[in-house]
Amino acid sequence: MAETTKTMGNRPPKGFRNAERGWPELHRIPHPRRRLPLLGDVLGVDRHRPLQDSLRHARELGPIFRRRAFGNEFVLVWGARLVADLADESRFAKHVGLGVANLRPVAGDGLFTAYNDEPNWQLAHDVLAPGFSREAMEGYHGMMLSVADRLTDHWDRRLAAGHTVDVPGDMTRLTLETIARTGFGHDFGSFERDHPHPFVTAMVGTLGYAQRLNTVPVPLAPLLLRGATRRNAADMACLNRTVDELVAARRRSGGGEGDLLDRMLATAHPETGERLSAQNVRKQVITFLVAGHETTSGALSFALYYLARHPEIAVRARAEVDRVWGDAPYPRYDQVARLRYVRRVLDESLRLWPTAPAFAREAREDTVLAGEHPMRRGAWALVLTPMLHRAPEVWGPDPERFDPDRFTPAAVRARPPHTFKPFGTGARACIGRQFALHEATLVLGLLLRRYELHADPGYRLTVTERLTLMPEGLRLRLERRHRHPGEARRAVPGQDEPAAGRRQHPAEPRSASRCPVRGAGD
Repeated sequence: MAETTKTMGNRPPKGFRNAERGWPELHRIPHPRRRLPLLGDVLGVDRHRPLQDSLRHARELGPIFRRRAFGNEFVLVWGARLVADLADESRFAKHVGLGVANLRPVAGDGLFTAYNDEPNWQLAHDVLAPGFSREAMEGYHGMMLSVADRLTDHWDRRLAAGHTVDVPGDMTRLTLETIARTGFGHDFGSFERDHPHPFVTAMVGTLGYAQRLNTVPVPLAPLLLRGATRRNAADMACLNRTVDELVAARRRSGGGEGDLLDRMLATAHPETGERLSAQNVRKQVITFLVAGHETTSGALSFALYYLARHPEIAVRARAEVDRVWGDAPYPRYDQVARLRYVRRVLDESLRLWPTAPAFAREAREDTVLAGEHPMRRGAWALVLTPMLHRAPEVWGPDPERFDPDRFTPAAVRARPPHTFKPFGTGARACIGRQFALHEATLVLGLLLRRYELHADPGYRLTVTERLTLMPEGLRLRLERRHRHPGEARRAVPGQDEPAAGRRQHPAEPRSASRCPVRGAGD
């Protein structure tokens, strides 16, 4: 092992690292049956749902296993003891590989896709971290309420017309507008469009392309994905063009009022005085716009699915909202944190379907994983978060059952650490976790207070994968609650509105660009 470490030099190599080089005792780790020479474990593979395909193998093969495709072998882990060891920051770090590395052509050294040794990660992290302080968090609250108003106005119109609502589509509109307006002073006009904004279409395309790159042999990708590669180039150009126009408008205006984009353009590192380059600003904006809304929209969509499928849980959550928020038309920032049961609904949804469903960890030095599996420096493993969240030794004999009371304070204290990881782990975990949780809890509370949610009895949950997870084709039928608390005092659409054409909330800053954005994973 020492010889291999020496040949790596000071830094682990970039690109795909075959497990055969990094795991000296790889033969001890099980793999799927019916492995074919050259092709590997390709029989029965669902290339459209590779994550769920791996979950199937995980149930059969146990807490650590390996897969091989077209000569590339990699190790997957989900056992609680193994994942806890991988969370040790002194021995392991984030590994940028598989689908994440495939996003580097568009996201570069942005917070989510940067390699650990790239200086722009630490620079951007230190410059942007103050944007997630409690003071900044309180500043987001009014803008989130404003965007949520646009969602409920849209849902009210759908309800009046006798239509169902497109949950994933509308949650994507909501979270994109929230991040764009709070962080960049930009309005995509998502709720005024009949079709998704071109930025969203391009984003979905780039995520899907990154996923597809993992399903074909590297030498054959230019041939097999020729058309997809052309479309991806057009999608990347759309993302870059949209962000460049947004940044140029800000430069022409002379600056906003201290939002995330202002920090990127004008803030120097407090110790070194360094600033982000123009190219890195583009990469960071794309990172925040894409990763910062995609995962939250999925979390909200899954939570609404489970609330509609479990009316007894919805009744309990709605009663908490009515009790905590009272008859005020809108909740204060501090009242959102008091929705403890609603937050448990969200956590349980993230347990079953963490929208960022995996994260990779690499060995900083030669080590032995959990005292059993030797790993060379740079060797990596992919943590299957949905399986970690279903480990029977942690979650009991019925881990598929939806039960928010798994997250009571007593239950959380009784569980081992590192067993609930929807936001990743360590120094590179999601920088905007608290913002995302506040936004999602607020929106669930507002929707529960305003509507009864009814699922189509014939709908069966289908999870679509585009690096992140989303319930496919989920539509809900709404029923307006009769005079819910605070409704009489709520401004009526079209009445008592400020000149801007929307309701002004007491907590909302006058400028849409005052507060930094919630964030993406980094």
